[in-house]
Amino acid sequence: MKFILARKERMTQIWGDDGIVAVGTVLKTSPLVVTQVKTVDSKDGYAAVQVGYEEQKTSRVNKAELGHTKGKGYKVVQEFRTENAGDFTVGSEIGIDTFAVGDAVEVAGLTKGKGFQGVVKRHGFHGGRRSHGQKHSEREAGSIGGGGRAGGRVAKGMRMAGRMGGTRVTVSGLKVLHIDPIKGEIIISGAVPGAKGTLIEVVSA
Repeated sequence: MKFILARKERMTQIWGDDGIVAVGTVLKTSPLVVTQVKTVDSKDGYAAVQVGYEEQKTSRVNKAELGHTKGKGYKVVQEFRTENAGDFTVGSEIGIDTFAVGDAVEVAGLTKGKGFQGVVKRHGFHGGRRSHGQKHSEREAGSIGGGGRAGGRVAKGMRMAGRMGGTRVTVSGLKVLHIDPIKGEIIISGAVPGAKGTLIEVVSA
């Protein structure tokens, strides 16, 4: 399995040789440093590769993590479960060149936080009727219970107003459109969750 971490930058267009334009998202990345290798035979009991991403001042990292990473500070320490964990060594780097144009990938990241939102924006409700006699009900949820529906109570899982966004979303069926090793940029087809600067996981599908 191939994987990298990157930051979302912007969206762009890539023109193919056939004259068809493809929409893509530009991700900016830097090499990952392997900080730990876990195998099934070890005390961990599963295969995974732990990596550090984006260097951090050691003064901002606690002593436990500094000891684990051999005195180097990272903003992000994350692990990826992979069956070929034995192919990696501690201290080695994983660069953008692990992927190639045309590779099928899936990405994951946190969506934009929208704050507290009503049912129209959060769940796509139509709101109340705009007929004569209605007042201030254009974006209301309407009835949420009643004796005929759920025994006079509010059923579990009822879609209501609340906090929206800021959730982890995985998007599959994407592919690599372009790779620029000099700039450290990789362009993924389609839209990627999150705002500019969001940490994105890119994994081979």
